[in-house]
Amino acid sequence: MLKKGELVSFRPDIKVVDCTLRDGGLVNSFFFTDDFVKDLYQANIKSGIDYMEFGYKASKEQFDTSKFGKWKFCDDQDIIDVVGDNDTGLKISVMADVGRTDFRRDICDKANSPIDMVRVATYINTIPSALEIVEYCSKKGYETTINIMAVSKSNDMDLDDALELIGRSCVDTIYIVDSYGSLYPEQMRRLAEKYLNIADKYGKNIGIHAHNNQQLAFANTIETLTMGVSYLDSTVSSLGRGAGNCPTELLLGFLKNPKYHISPLLKFIEQHITKLKEEGLIWGYDIPYLLTGRFNQHPRDAIQFMKEGRTDYKDFYHFLYDKEI
Repeated sequence: MLKKGELVSFRPDIKVVDCTLRDGGLVNSFFFTDDFVKDLYQANIKSGIDYMEFGYKASKEQFDTSKFGKWKFCDDQDIIDVVGDNDTGLKISVMADVGRTDFRRDICDKANSPIDMVRVATYINTIPSALEIVEYCSKKGYETTINIMAVSKSNDMDLDDALELIGRSCVDTIYIVDSYGSLYPEQMRRLAEKYLNIADKYGKNIGIHAHNNQQLAFANTIETLTMGVSYLDSTVSSLGRGAGNCPTELLLGFLKNPKYHISPLLKFIEQHITKLKEEGLIWGYDIPYLLTGRFNQHPRDAIQFMKEGRTDYKDFYHFLYDKEI
């Protein structure tokens, strides 16, 4: 497949999706202050961001609301309290995890909601359930995505079958998700080509959600966009679970579209991100996340390692190695 653009190309089809609240919420259980959320919303508008993901539409039957901030659940009124009528060019998105959302109860008609797009996170083996949510949300008037998580663990035959099934559905965008931060640019190119072939066949968009375990989230994002991937996920200062994600300020500085501006995000970082770090919130590249990425494993062991304040990296390496054999 020929590249769709070079490093200096202008791509009007590119959409930047800010996932700071949703992926960052996995670091602090979604306990962001109202000022943080409102200022992030304003910074995204001023920076020209296309979508802002507020968090999850999680089931209040499955999750104790006292243990999480409101962006774990994204009640429409909580979003309205931030965005009002949202008379801006910024669209609002939320994520619904298969098996963890009461979508029929909690997602109403688009005409009565501030939300524009519902992103459905799924594994290969739960795609039929993901398609049920997508069909429901599409009929309600929402834009939809399917985000196939842990794609680095999927074999080619299963992935091909899954993409064909998704391609025939009503979903608007299909996401490549490097959940474990284990993939390299060459692998991402091959995946992008596979996904883009389905996109061309069925008229879909393709997105990328990268994790930074091996410090490749930005590299993988721009590698896939040159292939034709157009929906680009990022978080401010890479704020996200474990090693974090592609940094929004880094991505905006790279893109050649004059609608994007990094100054508002830099001001937000000064006002809020530095404070989170001073308060002791920990995220971003570190040796334990490098190792789970290297072994293509979920970062939960690395997250626990970091919480315990351990530095016995060699022992941790052998622990992960033993899990592989």
